Amino acid sequence: MTPLAPHPDALARFAADLDLLVAPETRIGVAVSGGPDSLALLLLAAAARPGLVEAATVDHGLRREAATEARFVASVCQQLGLAHHILRTEVAKGASLQAQARAARYRMLGAWGIECDLGAVASGHHADDQAETLLMRLARGAGLSGLAATRRRRPLEPGVMLVRPLLGWRRAELAGIVEAAGLTAVDDPTNRDPRHDRTRFRGLLADADWADPERLASSAGWLADADEAIEWALAGLVATRLTEDAAGIAIDPASLPRELQRRLLLVAFDRLSAPRPPGPDLDRALHALISGKAATLSGLKLVGGDVWRLAKESKRRR
Repeated sequence: MTPLAPHPDALARFAADLDLLVAPETRIGVAVSGGPDSLALLLLAAAARPGLVEAATVDHGLRREAATEARFVASVCQQLGLAHHILRTEVAKGASLQAQARAARYRMLGAWGIECDLGAVASGHHADDQAETLLMRLARGAGLSGLAATRRRRPLEPGVMLVRPLLGWRRAELAGIVEAAGLTAVDDPTNRDPRHDRTRFRGLLADADWADPERLASSAGWLADADEAIEWALAGLVATRLTEDAAGIAIDPASLPRELQRRLLLVAFDRLSAPRPPGPDLDRALHALISGKAATLSGLKLVGGDVWRLAKESKRRR
């Protein structure tokens, strides 16, 4: 073990969490920004899976300090005996800058995972992040899939899983691991910028004695389990309730709960190569179909009744 290795109790807890997500022999990449969360993940992963871990830092080109921070992460990796990669990308300025940066980051990490033959890439999302995300999506009126928030495991690229082994850990615990290692984590000022939704909800959680981040994160986990169960049930319904022919798609909605009807509709949109509509628009179309009426949405003609029928609108009509 290196002098930076976490306390044995923390290491045993992390190893158990990681084993639930990644097979013991899997090569793992760790996404490290230099902040306390990802730095703690790096220390834990390096000690839990010696010889199987390497790290990457994504430089979005948005802050001058990013290059210095990437070099700091590289120096920590050198102490740990790990390979470190700096992945440079550019993000267009404009609305939803954080969302664009996040999408670019995952694209770069996925490509890195394939190039380096990694079975998984781990990120440092934790319970406080999970609680903030749940509140943000509640405020936006998200449905079940949105409220399920951050998943512990999902495909990033073919053959590469994105895993989040710290979802049961608190932000303060991770900061303690970094402090105990004698490291000073990077301080990203954008995490305190009130223009970002997450910053405002983070402040709300900090000031609210009625909101326990661990319990909120637990609720998000239960919602994710429920969403996964519905998707499992949906697979069988797609085979028996959805049929395709030259005219389009027919759906048999009889006696199905509304949520399963809604998801069958989304599968039909995918099959017809039509963009998935926003939730409120889909909800209005679903109400029309249940009432036996017709609707148009995403370039499709939808007709209700005992059997719902979906087809692409004719070019003349459009």
